[in-house]
Formats: sequence, C-alpha cells, structure tokens
Amino acid sequence: MSSPLKRPAKREPPQQPAPEHQDPSGERARSDADFPTSIRGLDNARTRIVGYRTGFLADLIVSVVRFVVLARSTVTRYAGRITSVVTPLGWIVLALIPTTLIAGYSIAWIELIVIGYASIAVALMAAIFLFGRSQLAISLHVDHRRVVVGEAASGEVRGINTGKRRSLGVVAEIPVAETFSEAVLPSIRPGGSATHDFPIPTHRRGVISVGPVRTVRADPVGLVRRELVWTESAEVFVHPRTISIPSFSTGLIRDLEGNPTKDLANNDISFHALREYLPGDERRNIHWKTTARTGRYMVRQFEETRRSHLVIALSLATADYASEYEFEMAVSVAGSLGAQAIRDARTVTVVASAQTPQFAKRKIFAVRALSTLTGTRLLDDLTRVQNTETALRLVDVARVTSEQTNGVSVAFLICGSPVTSKQLRAASTKFAANVEVVAIVCDPETVPGLRKVAGLSVLTIGYLEDLKRALARSAAV
Repeated sequence: MSSPLKRPAKREPPQQPAPEHQDPSGERARSDADFPTSIRGLDNARTRIVGYRTGFLADLIVSVVRFVVLARSTVTRYAGRITSVVTPLGWIVLALIPTTLIAGYSIAWIELIVIGYASIAVALMAAIFLFGRSQLAISLHVDHRRVVVGEAASGEVRGINTGKRRSLGVVAEIPVAETFSEAVLPSIRPGGSATHDFPIPTHRRGVISVGPVRTVRADPVGLVRRELVWTESAEVFVHPRTISIPSFSTGLIRDLEGNPTKDLANNDISFHALREYLPGDERRNIHWKTTARTGRYMVRQFEETRRSHLVIALSLATADYASEYEFEMAVSVAGSLGAQAIRDARTVTVVASAQTPQFAKRKIFAVRALSTLTGTRLLDDLTRVQNTETALRLVDVARVTSEQTNGVSVAFLICGSPVTSKQLRAASTKFAANVEVVAIVCDPETVPGLRKVAGLSVLTIGYLEDLKRALARSAAV
C-alpha cells in the first residue's frame, strides 16, 4: 500500500513589529523593558528632583542636592550645639565684637577698637573651657524610694574614673524637687571613685523628683555654659503618716465568714427557720427529725450573709478644711484605715473627690478610685492627692460613691471642721439604710469625742493618735 500523502504544514504569517509609541516631542518612548531595573512608579527624592531622567547631568544635579542637604544638617547640628552653650551675656559679647570694631575703625576711635579686641580675647578664653572630654562615669543612687513624712532620706552621687589619667574635680548639680543640690567630686586617680551624699527634704507629703545629675562646664566670666546629663531622674514617695489600728475596730463589724442580713436564702451558714419543702429545694437541706415528727417534708432556711465591704471617702475640697493641717490629718486617717483593711484582707474601696476643670460649663460629679491592691500602692496614690477649690464636697462625694459602689456595709466619710452636722446627716442619707456610716472630723481645736447624729456616728479627733481610741469606743458602743 502506498503511504498517505502528507499535507504541507501551514505557515504562520510573519509577526509585524509593534508600533513604537512616540511622545509629543517626536522621540521614541522607551518602555520599562528597555531598563535593567524599572523606575516607573518610583516616588523618592531623586524622582522629585530630576524625574525619570538619567545621564551625567541628572546625576550631577542629584549629587549637588545631596551635598547641600548633608551640609545643611551638619551646620544645623553644630549650630545647635554652639547656641546651646552660649549664655545671654556671651551673645552680648559676640555682638559687641563686630559693632565696636566697625564703629572704631570708621570714626578712628581707639577705645572702641580696644574694646573689640578685648572682647575677642575674652571670647576665645571662654571657648577654651568647652574643649576636652570627661573621664568620669557618674551615677545616682537613692537608698529609699518610699519614706514617711519627717523621716530622713538621702541620695548618693558616685563618680568613677574610667580613664588612664587623673581626673580633675567637678561640681555636679542634682535637681531635688524645686531646689538644686551640688555634689563636689574631687580629683580621682585612674580606676578610683568618689561619692557625695546629699539630703532629700521630706517635711511635706508628695512625690519628689530627684535628678537627673548633670555636670556644668563654664568660664569664670559666664559667657559659655555646657551641661552634660549623666543619669535619669528618680522619684521618691513621701507617704503620709499612718498609725496601726486594731483589727476588731477597723470595720466596726466583727465577722469571720460574713455578716447575717435580713435577706433570706436557701443556702448559707446562718440558720433562720424551717419551712415546708417546695419543688426545687435541695434534698440536703431537709431536716429529717422535724419531717418525721410532723409527717411533712421540712427544709432549713438561712439568712444571707455577706462580707463587710468598707468604703473610705476622702473629701479634697478646700472648703471642707479650715487649715492645711486638717487636710494632712484627713489624708493620714484615710491611709491608716485603708492600709489596715488591706492587711485584714477585707474588701475595701478608697475614693477621693474628682476635680472640675477651671473652664468647664458645669460641675463634674465623679470620684477618683485609689489603688487598694496593696497598702503601699494605696499610700503611693495618697501622696499625689491635693486639695483644690473645684473638687467635690463631702455631700456630693457620698452621693456619687453610693451610686457607684455596690454591697457597702460600712462607709467612712473623712472631712475637716468646716463641715456642719447638717451636711454630715445629708451625706449619710445618700447611703442605704443598712449601711453603717461613720464620719471622721479632723479638728485640732475640739476635744476628741463620739456622738450620734440621727443614726450617724461622728468621730472628732484632734490628733492622728486619737483615731485608735475613737474607733475602739465606737466599736464598743
């Protein structure tokens, strides 16, 4: 058989080259494929200066711009360093140099020329004091970060010579609160060290910022001054003075597992009475002896018990205190009550008045909750509280506290002598009827005592030590 004839392969028509696009100038536009690395769509400093152009001229323009930017940043950096070390007196001397020289040579006034050259000499001598590097490594140490008002506190500045030559003596400045303390470090041999102790004032409650330590290089005339900062700043908490309160008088309610209330419950520990069994009652609560005697299922019924929840409300309104001494005593009372409650593992809430901003349209009804995680955290927060004229007064503090706190069993309201008995009764009525409200009035001009005002216990103390006796007397009553 003859093989079948093969059909010749169909030839594809030759592809025509794609038409070249031309830009308006008549030149052929080059596509991204013509570049080894495409820069189309790139947006950086180069494209903003020369666009997508390449070549010697474009590279030259970019190099000039880069040099100008680098030179400007360098000049700005060194100019900032120079201007930061020249004092106002130094600027006056620098301004006198060209003024006196130009005026002296213009009118042939020899005295002005002498003043100009003398100013140059003084400026050059002052600049000498800026040169050189310090071989010292200076550190700051504060022994106790938390102290009580009146306790001694101090800090230490230590300098170590890390160089190979003997260092010169330096004077370090340590900002302490709103004052400065100077630490004089003598000349130190290589590898040696020197220390300087400085006191920290603790006569007032608050947070004291110590540091940072800085050394100063300055000329005797005062034309230049160069400060070197060596350390970070540290905070020292000056806590209010507190006293230890017996545990039985802290909450005025002595309980171990909870305090029985008039609310009835099916499961608790305080037995109340027996009642007939109802569907849904637990079988373990059935009292079998009574059931056998009556012939009907009888179950136990209990009184609901709850843990005592203490609330300590501190007024920060200036109008609620006659003097600063009364306010500091009130802060100490709040710290003593709160710290003892935390040690006794009681549920405690400590609040202070919130402040209304000066330009607010209306009064802000709010309180600030202080930390009760630990006694130290509570005292840390109490170091920051300050009395202000725009803070909520005691009645408003009691109202906001009662609305925002649930399950309160005992409420302490702390204020000063200007708060009247009428205001104290109004504050106590903001709490529920089953809440024991105790007002502690800090008044050093009155004999300490305890009085009852319409179901409200009012404790008046003249000194912080009176708080222990007043609480013991109230608990006994």
